Amino acid sequence: MSRPIDNTRRGFCDGLMNLARERDDIALISTDSSIISGGLKFRELYPERYFEVGIAEQNGVAFASGLASCGLVPYIATYAGFLTMRACEQMRTFCAYPRLKVRFAGANGGMLGGNREGVTHQFFEDIGILQSIPGFTIVAPSDGGQVKKAVEAVADVDGPAYIRIGSGKEPKIHSDDDIFELGKASVLLDNGSDVALFSYGFVLDRALDAAERLKARGIGAVVVEVPTIKPMDVETITATLKRTSCAVTVEDHNIIGGLGSAIMTVSGERFPSRIGRVGLRDTWPESGEPSALLDEYGLSIDDIVGTAEETLRLN
Repeated sequence: MSRPIDNTRRGFCDGLMNLARERDDIALISTDSSIISGGLKFRELYPERYFEVGIAEQNGVAFASGLASCGLVPYIATYAGFLTMRACEQMRTFCAYPRLKVRFAGANGGMLGGNREGVTHQFFEDIGILQSIPGFTIVAPSDGGQVKKAVEAVADVDGPAYIRIGSGKEPKIHSDDDIFELGKASVLLDNGSDVALFSYGFVLDRALDAAERLKARGIGAVVVEVPTIKPMDVETITATLKRTSCAVTVEDHNIIGGLGSAIMTVSGERFPSRIGRVGLRDTWPESGEPSALLDEYGLSIDDIVGTAEETLRLN
């Protein structure tokens, strides 16, 4: 199914600007990343709350922790890996350990930026890295409108929060009226109870299309969006597993440490079920056009359908 193209980077900027208009404690830190973050507009309207530190992500995160310790709510946006890898220690020790309200936006989550900058700017480990750090809220909205609402939703959560955004060319999934409820998973499509498809972010459209293809083959799939990876909506996921006892996770992330690992943990602790995982299978992707990369590395609609059928066969 063809869907219009949306922009998660613009969604971040729109949400941030809404907050800044309403509150004078909202600040933006740029690490030479004002184009990614929409910082030029923020700098124009709120210059006293805009801070440019240059290409120095570790210093930027440490600076953000200082602002947060003084009562501001700083947002810092740049490429996901420059935060979660280059500045991982600062995110952990200076933000998470003292439970400071620093908000991070990581761009180029997954393989979607591969047509412009290649593997050095594709980040498919970010969620796995942050899941292991205590106290982090992790959200991965599916399109620009949902990112906008997520930016606003995390403003007052305790401790640090991470929002995964893309390259600026993501499929639009939700209507503008759809809410974003922090910490909640939701059913987007219910074609039956044979198998559950759990997904998030920029491949959610493929999970929805796979469910319709499964329906044509006589298999009823329920598609559950999990936009908050941590803390996870354990109750909704458990209830879904009890209904189907069979599930497939679909994510533009390494299958190790991402949503698949988290769902398997919930299953193991709450309701043992057969789980299949669709994602990047612990390998390095090439550069290329995003949809072609997804197809090449095991995230095609056919891959999702095939994994669902195989998981059902083994169940």
